[in-house]
Amino acid sequence: MDEPPTAVWYEIRIRGLLGATLLGAFPGLHARAYGTETVLTGALPDQAALYGVLDQIEALGLELIELRRTPR
Repeated sequence: MDEPPTAVWYEIRIRGLLGATLLGAFPGLHARAYGTETVLTGALPDQAALYGVLDQIEALGLELIELRRTPR
């Protein structure tokens, strides 16, 4: 995936294991199960995109556990 030079990498932890349908709400992010959590990782081009992901988490009624900026 090509990312803008200003893109920032994030790790987003969500309580529960998300199925394929819910994961489809987060295109461009990679998902992996970690115990009883789902961890989404990937680059977001700007703060507006980050807020969009957070809004999607809230709209789907998911529980955000942790949001962290990570090195690539």
